[in-house]
Amino acid sequence: MTKPAAPIVRIAFDADDTLWRNEDIFAHAQDEFIRLLLPYQNEDFIRSHLAEMQIHNLAHFGYGIKGFTLSMIETAIELTEGRVTGSEIHQIIQLAKIMLASPVELLEHVESVLSQLKGNYQLMVITKGDLLDQESKLARSGIVDYFDDIEIVSDKKASTYQQILQRYQCSAENFLMVGNSLKSDILPVLDIGARALHISYHTTWAHEEVSDDILGQYPQLTQLDDMSQLIPWLSRVSLR
Repeated sequence: MTKPAAPIVRIAFDADDTLWRNEDIFAHAQDEFIRLLLPYQNEDFIRSHLAEMQIHNLAHFGYGIKGFTLSMIETAIELTEGRVTGSEIHQIIQLAKIMLASPVELLEHVESVLSQLKGNYQLMVITKGDLLDQESKLARSGIVDYFDDIEIVSDKKASTYQQILQRYQCSAENFLMVGNSLKSDILPVLDIGARALHISYHTTWAHEEVSDDILGQYPQLTQLDDMSQLIPWLSRVSLR
């Protein structure tokens, strides 16, 4: 006989591409950046070099639009052998400003689900990235009042989640994480013995992808098609 599911008291949500659209903004900016550099290099070379630069620079600049912008500028300098013009650098900076000012577009079912959960669970956001940018998006999202707590972190590792649970005096058995990134939102949470629900987004940054071999090590992985399935899933588990 299957044992009853552990009680869930605190439900945490990732923000970017879980609550609202985000990766599409980066993809559009990247395409514009590539068009800017096409007089110097071919598209595939620009795209691959920028991807490598982003990963290399994570340790220096962290996640988010500002780090991405610095990686674009450094890529432009390298791929043009220093011939990139001040005007072209200015265009890259303008791309960043457009990204930062992009409207916050909630994903389907998000607000409806949050309104049903509010008051029945402790709700929180756990998101990584630039502090100012993430605070701005939360403020403009129109849903911040649904959450009891907000955590903006520089990275998401098992130790990150352990520290958060300790800070809120929440046991792993009483914690559920909902997110779109297997690498950041799901697997580290499963590693500490808590629960996690994966809701995929239509596009994923290559750095966040996880191989099938690694996924095979997590038979407890649960995936939903979209946010609307969260409430029915919760109704099937023991909550208290």
